[in-house]
Amino acid sequence: MTGIVAGGTNPPTGKRTRGQSASTPARRAEIIRAASASIAEHGFERASLRDIAARANVTHAALLRHFPSKDALLLAALAQRDEDDEEFARRIMVARVPAEEVLSTVLREEFAHPEQQRNWMSIAVAATNPEHPAHDFFIQRRERLRAHVSSGRLGTAHDSEELSADEKVTMVMAMIDGLRIQALLDPERDTLPLLETFMRLIATPRSD
Repeated sequence: MTGIVAGGTNPPTGKRTRGQSASTPARRAEIIRAASASIAEHGFERASLRDIAARANVTHAALLRHFPSKDALLLAALAQRDEDDEEFARRIMVARVPAEEVLSTVLREEFAHPEQQRNWMSIAVAATNPEHPAHDFFIQRRERLRAHVSSGRLGTAHDSEELSADEKVTMVMAMIDGLRIQALLDPERDTLPLLETFMRLIATPRSD
């Protein structure tokens, strides 16, 4: 589910000398993957452009030709992360995972890497400040998440006696954020089954 997963992506594994040529889209993709890995490992504030350049096997000057600032790299890394999450979510949907298990399945990889999860969450919290470079990204991401969670596949698309469909989506998103914090505070406890139970409780029964 887009933006739900927070696991870090690995840096490119292909070997290339710095002088070798590469197409601009391919090189940009390598830099973005390297930025994602560096941010996941070190956090945004401590991730350096020189570390990212080294991971991408490019010079610092070459990196700046593609991305003029660390803020620009952050936005590109966040967008790539959401794209990866969306692709993973599509595969989950195709696999016909039970509706109440879709979100927990998508989130499981994120929850398996608490330090990376903590670093990505710190960006999301910082971006609540309207002055943060990723603020608009997270506002738009929230709307995409609402659209995904509102889909009929998860059983939250219709009003029930107690909750409107919109209220259900708000509660699901709040549940996910809360479980992220609980999992970081108590990493030995598996919190994702609680999300599955919650999804069963709020799902609107199908009418035959």
